[in-house]
Amino acid sequence: MDYREFKFTCSEDFREILIAELSEIGFDAFLETDEGFECYSPLDSFDREAFEEILNRYQSHASISFSENLTKKVNWNEEWEKNYDPIVVGDLVFVRASFHEPRPGFKYQIVINPKMSFGTGHHATTFQILQLQGKIDHQSKRVLDVGSGTGILAIMAHLLGASSVEAFDIDDWCVDNGNENFQLNEVPATMGLGSIRDVNPKGPFDIILANINKNVLLDEMEIYSRLLAPHGYLLLSGFYTHDIADIQLACEKLGLELVNQSEKNNWAALVFTKS
Repeated sequence: MDYREFKFTCSEDFREILIAELSEIGFDAFLETDEGFECYSPLDSFDREAFEEILNRYQSHASISFSENLTKKVNWNEEWEKNYDPIVVGDLVFVRASFHEPRPGFKYQIVINPKMSFGTGHHATTFQILQLQGKIDHQSKRVLDVGSGTGILAIMAHLLGASSVEAFDIDDWCVDNGNENFQLNEVPATMGLGSIRDVNPKGPFDIILANINKNVLLDEMEIYSRLLAPHGYLLLSGFYTHDIADIQLACEKLGLELVNQSEKNNWAALVFTKS
């Protein structure tokens, strides 16, 4: 398959926002660089109008420049091996690719075969959820990971002592990669394929993780609330800081109380509990 390849330079504060926006219009692979990032869209599904709308929206703030080329399908594993750096989340966890050496001094280590930016720990939302997970008791808890991506949050839950972890994603590529990563980290679970309505998990769950996007979160919030056990924790991310009020309002209407939050590079993560 042929791809459109774009090499972006932009303000660092807007790098992850642009990656997220482009992922919503069909770009399916990203490589961060010192100056910005590279991104790729299948030639037959590239939406020029949507692409230009995103550029126009952020151009004045993000100092965007880019080059555009056509390229053949890329060997993403080879590219990641050249460009992927390990992730350090305090002294809590060291997230490394399978081709990196272990590093001492961390409570936990996660090994993944990285194939795209989201869900590897590089993205601010994943990083924040990992941090927040480290502050919650997972011992003998039942955990649900909604929209699991590469499975990194489910793996973290297992390492923190969860008694069981259920995970699923709507993307069959993510499911394949997530199950590969589960095996690498000896997680006794299998990632399912589908949305939360398709999978129809059976609650209650002590901890629910949902790192998706604002629209999906709002659409599925009632389901999360229904599946969450009393005094359980709901960890949400995948939205910007200016969306916090909307997310909080939707949760409070369902009886969920905000107990912790964090922000990183204009991205937010929230923790709610159910009384």
